Amino acid sequence: MKHPIWRASVFVLALLPPLYWLYLGWTSALGPDPGQVLVERLGQGALVILLLTLSLSPLQWSMRWTGWAHVRRQLGLWCFAYVCLHLTAYLLFILGLDWAQLGEELVERPYIIVGALAWLCLLVMAATSNRWSMRKLGPRWKKLHRLAYAVLGLGLLHMLWVVRSDIGLWLIYFAFGAALMLMRTPWASRRLKQRRRARQDARTADRQPPAARF
Repeated sequence: MKHPIWRASVFVLALLPPLYWLYLGWTSALGPDPGQVLVERLGQGALVILLLTLSLSPLQWSMRWTGWAHVRRQLGLWCFAYVCLHLTAYLLFILGLDWAQLGEELVERPYIIVGALAWLCLLVMAATSNRWSMRKLGPRWKKLHRLAYAVLGLGLLHMLWVVRSDIGLWLIYFAFGAALMLMRTPWASRRLKQRRRARQDARTADRQPPAARF
């Protein structure tokens, strides 16, 4: 396995925040409504991990380090895990497992449907994030996993609907997500690859011995 320390570090860094938030909730350090705070932090954590996952390809294009690609699947699964925890916390702490109230919430708060659609997309990608699925689906596998872009849009819409008037933090996430999508346009990807080739050519030229003088 390549880059074991890097992979283990990413795993630990992704695991620590929910454990820390659960500890704060257990010690009554999340304020008068710890359940709501947990729901919000897990949701924002999922969005942050999704943005980090989508940033791996531009980082690899610009830096040409294979370590970025080797944690893509792990971060994607962590994003799915955070969303599952976000959904579980909502059902447990907000609804109190009252399934009758869930129907009323879906009617009164359509952003829940948007979040559920994002979860379904992540479920499909998590279920197919294995070598067997890659071999079975072939070229369709990449097309299927472009659902991550739809998840980003749904996640941002879900968060915007929740925060409403206080959109300062949301604008930061939106700007970062928009920049990542811009980097995936053919023009931007070509520019990144051209800049990478230019740096490589410059390094190669520096390593070559000076021409002999007569």
